[in-house]
Amino acid sequence: MTQINCPVCRNRDIDPFFHEGARRYSRCPRCGARFLHPDGHPSAETERTHYDLHRNAVSDAGYRRFLSRVADPLLTRLQPRSAGLDYGCGPGPALAAMLEEAGHAVTLYDPFYAPDMAVLERQYDFVTCTEVAEHFHDPAAEFGRLDTLLRPGGWLAVMTCFHTDDARFEGWQYRKDPTHVVFYREETMRWLAGRHGWHCEIPAKDIALMRKPA
Repeated sequence: MTQINCPVCRNRDIDPFFHEGARRYSRCPRCGARFLHPDGHPSAETERTHYDLHRNAVSDAGYRRFLSRVADPLLTRLQPRSAGLDYGCGPGPALAAMLEEAGHAVTLYDPFYAPDMAVLERQYDFVTCTEVAEHFHDPAAEFGRLDTLLRPGGWLAVMTCFHTDDARFEGWQYRKDPTHVVFYREETMRWLAGRHGWHCEIPAKDIALMRKPA
């Protein structure tokens, strides 16, 4: 059998955790991540088809309330007129609109909906990654890229549903989304912060704010 490493921290010492048919999950005792084995990852076509079903309009008040859980604490930490990147903005970049309304400039990137790779060659005062990290097929590489996108002193804002209870994993609705392949705990976010030298804050449930050293 092919050796499977933790996709977050590259640890080889992982534990078999749960399986559902051909979908096999493991957990990492080092960083705390739970993850789907690569042979269960969806194709890009399957992902795009699923994302096209999302109805998250920029003007949707309920969606804005949901995103305010990350926008509000981030805004208290940003300098006026900061420049940011919405990484994985999706088809309805409501968070970018909210941050722009607060006086900041926001560039969009998404591999399906805003695939301009040139925006990944610059650095930003902040990067937002909301309901995106759970889709990463190679989170170690993705978080490495996010680090390079941040200027010294910049903020990375991550929003993803933190895993808390192994006993409820089987019935957890977040796991059942076919495009969700990796699940983080607070300890995983703190491990990532330590790996990249970031200061980590958890200001609310499912929110991590990490600052790159100035």
